Amino acid sequence: MLTMLQRSLALLALACVMPSFASDRDTLLDQANILLLPRERAIPEFELIDQDGQPFTSASLQQRWHILFFGFTACPDICPTTLSDMRRVLSQLPAEIREGVQLVLISADPARDTPQQLKTYLSYYRAGFIGVTGDMYQLQKVSKALGLPFVPASETDGDYSVSHSGNLALVAPNGSLRGHIRAPLKPDGLKEMLPQVLERKR
Repeated sequence: MLTMLQRSLALLALACVMPSFASDRDTLLDQANILLLPRERAIPEFELIDQDGQPFTSASLQQRWHILFFGFTACPDICPTTLSDMRRVLSQLPAEIREGVQLVLISADPARDTPQQLKTYLSYYRAGFIGVTGDMYQLQKVSKALGLPFVPASETDGDYSVSHSGNLALVAPNGSLRGHIRAPLKPDGLKEMLPQVLERKR
């Protein structure tokens, strides 16, 4: 049996160690620019279509981790940089973790981003990324739920751009929002910290 003094010393030691672990983890998350929510957030029902013209709904976010972000295929800088960086990060993860995560580009420019356009564009990266599009109401519904804002183009003729967030959303295998990878991306930090996040089963 532990004496009162021994129990007190054990609790004191634990109290000293736990903040250290939390501090180390927070430092790693900061180095990866990952922000985890204090509690999971449900994502409402939505109806979009993927690059193959198949339905993409909230049920599509089940069974594996998903990393989602809003962008568009005519994007000159943020989107190609994000896709290239994430391709490199994901390719460096252990195979069993890499197989359990899917990156999804959700179009903020449905007027130009048809399913075929998304499929062609993402095929250049040869990383298994998928693209999703749909009507503006559904896209903005998902945008709000994921905390990834974008401003729809006021004109959809000619050469125009779309303002959108550079952050990515982390959705767990149970379909709930768990956090964000914030811009600018930090590939080296992500390579170290992302496996710890994705190893969680829920």
